[in-house]
Parts: sequence; structure tokens; C-alpha cells
Amino acid sequence: MAGVETSLFDIEVRTLAGEDQCMGTYRGRVLLIVNTASRCGFTPQYAGLEALHQRFEDEGLSVLGFPCNQFASQEPGDREAIRDFCDSRYGVSFPMFEKVEVNGPGTHPLYRHLKAAAPGLLGTRGVKWNFTKFLVARDGKVLLRAGPRETPESLEGPLREALDRD
Repeated sequence: MAGVETSLFDIEVRTLAGEDQCMGTYRGRVLLIVNTASRCGFTPQYAGLEALHQRFEDEGLSVLGFPCNQFASQEPGDREAIRDFCDSRYGVSFPMFEKVEVNGPGTHPLYRHLKAAAPGLLGTRGVKWNFTKFLVARDGKVLLRAGPRETPESLEGPLREALDRD
């Protein structure tokens, strides 16, 4: 139905293991949602994302990685290749999901929701590149969008504020 806003927690995603999952699984947690790629200049941010995950998971943070191949074909691998890369290169232990489109007609509903809730610079909707980050409060409200040049470590202040809210 047109005009009806979907809750972030109603959106279905598919894990890298191929299992369907409802975003409602993460209700009550602070989320840092990132479109990732294994062959990007920003790929080393996996280390910072993993560090945030390790540091704040017990306080309620879930880092969620969504591989995307829309930017210069920098995520060409299949599920297994992505998982192997994340495990062997960065020891990623946070949840990773199947590849998604973040722009265009095939935009995944999660990214349609995130972009509408937190437009980019000058109100743009499109995700500009890999490793764009969305910080989401425990109630599902999108708090901010951070571009790829903003490192995971630079988000520690806003992340801490979101974790300290009830």
C-alpha cells in the first residue's frame, strides 16, 4: 500500500549462510549497518568494524555487513568467497548477509528504508560508495548516515550515545 512506512524491524534479509531472517531479530539493539566490499580501498575498515563489534557487542551493539557489488564490481565473490575473505583476512565475527543492491530499481528494502530515513548530503538518497554506514537506535530509528571516509572509530561517540539511551 503506497504511503505506508515499513518498520525496519519488519524487513526480511538473508544471511550469508542463506537463511532468511527478519530484522526484528535485532529489536532492542543498536545497529551499525554497512555496505561492504572485499576489493575496495576502504576494505581495511573491516578491522575497525570488528573492533567495534568486539568492544560493544555485550552493551547491545550489532554490526551488520551487507556486501554490495554495485561500485566498480568490488565485491565479485559468491557467499563462500565473501565468508572466506572476511574470516581469513579480518576475523569478522559480526553477522554478514547476502549481497544486496543499495541503489537503483533493485534496491533492497532495508536500504530503501535506511536511505529514506537518513538522506545523504544535500538530501541525496543514493549510497555513494562502499562502506557507507547507518547507525540505528534500539527502537529502529535511523540516527545517522556516515560516508565511507568516516572510519568506524570516528563513530564511537555517536555509537556510545546510542548505547547509553534506554
